[in-house]
Amino acid sequence: MEHSQRAGVGLQVSVPPAQTAFYMILVMLGFLGNATVVVVIGKSVLMERGGGRNSDIIIINMAVSNLLVSIMRNMLLVISDMGVELYSSKKWCQFLMGVWVWLRSVNVWSTLFLSAFHLQTLRRVAPTAGTLHRTRGTPAPLLLSLGLIWFLNFIYSIPAHVFSTNGNKNSTETMILVSSTTRPLLGCVWNFPSSYSGLAYATTSMVIHETIPIILMIMTNLSSLYTLYTHGRVRSSVPDAPVITRVPAERRAAKVILALVMLFIISWGTNVISVNYFNYNRGSSTEFLLVVARFANIIFITLSPAVLAVGHRRLRSCIKSTLTH
Repeated sequence: MEHSQRAGVGLQVSVPPAQTAFYMILVMLGFLGNATVVVVIGKSVLMERGGGRNSDIIIINMAVSNLLVSIMRNMLLVISDMGVELYSSKKWCQFLMGVWVWLRSVNVWSTLFLSAFHLQTLRRVAPTAGTLHRTRGTPAPLLLSLGLIWFLNFIYSIPAHVFSTNGNKNSTETMILVSSTTRPLLGCVWNFPSSYSGLAYATTSMVIHETIPIILMIMTNLSSLYTLYTHGRVRSSVPDAPVITRVPAERRAAKVILALVMLFIISWGTNVISVNYFNYNRGSSTEFLLVVARFANIIFITLSPAVLAVGHRRLRSCIKSTLTH
């Protein structure tokens, strides 16, 4: 049986109490907000015949990934910042590092999937009445796609589970994977067989889970805006076309999804730039970069429920009733 060791803090930076308190507030807001999204929209999906709207199911999937990241990672950071000494064995570190990479990767691709699904919905709305009144059952391809996101990212996270270990009080990271953490949380550090294999995994992580999804998000949202523009031109030329009745609603949805994706790109992109600049150019700005990376990591999880509430009727009514009572 392995003995637990005191969690190493790695590259320690002095954090002002106000900054710690602000981070705790963001974490709690992210937890409560995403939990609200899951409960409110999940209840409507279960109550509606046919399993509810497909977009709602995708939103729930994204909120669940946000919620799990908050529980499995950000709350542990909060507990650590409160001065609680956390302990982790090698097996626990392997479990946690694997889970962190898995959840963060799922979080990225779930956000992209929402954007891509909306683009597909816009293109499927053709000027024929038959496409406007399809059955509302949850199609198997949608559930299969969401399942594949979780399964394939789980496969990808296996090396993070295998090649992790617990460090000691003086452990520091010589290589940081953005998909996981910006410091050896709970003393957990990477332990690849060689620097080349570690670099290969880090490079793969950056390309697959950071660069490609952001590029695809930008492309899908530009395509959505262009599709809405063409629908608007059809409306002006053929006022009685059946497709027109959905354009205002789809335009509102496009704005919400565009805001979500832009928020994600800003949050994730800032984190990527900060951490990678820290990796390769450690200098006088080290402390500032770690602070920026840390807060950039939580911004999307915290603010995405608020953005969703702007465009989702049930979420708005739930929040209004809560505030009024």
